[in-house]
Amino acid sequence: MADTHPYTVPGLSLDKGQEINAILQDRLNSMNDLHLTLKHAHWNVVGRNFIGVHEMLDPQIDLVRGYADEVAERIAALGGSPIGVPGRSEYVHSDDVYDVDRASTQNHLQALSKVYEAVIIDNRDAISATGKLDPMTEDMLVGQTRELEKFQWFMRAHLEDAAGDIPG
Repeated sequence: MADTHPYTVPGLSLDKGQEINAILQDRLNSMNDLHLTLKHAHWNVVGRNFIGVHEMLDPQIDLVRGYADEVAERIAALGGSPIGVPGRSEYVHSDDVYDVDRASTQNHLQALSKVYEAVIIDNRDAISATGKLDPMTEDMLVGQTRELEKFQWFMRAHLEDAAGDIPG
């Protein structure tokens, strides 16, 4: 963790504060990446149900942007310096890169659902790790993850057939 200060919140050791900050920096990178991915989809979605999907993404974008700010402020409160400058932080969950440009709502929703899945899994791992260290940070991540799971459900609801299956 770059540029930490010799303090953290009362009742938490410096070592634990730094450990939590490393976890949170990964979550900050993830939220920044998700925000930009959602904006990309918002700008490039076309076709059937365009307006519904385009407008559905707006509140998600705003909330995810707010999550990044909340995570960054928690890092600062714990004595760290949140890194949000492009080129100094990056989040790559796997070899999968969001490579959908101008495409149908279905294509974007399928790709976004996979992005949400990866972010949610990583958030759940962060919840497990922070739960052992700091219940305040854990609580913040739990609340964020609950909303991310709801957003992914919105995506899947557009993709599912009447039996609950997602074709293709």
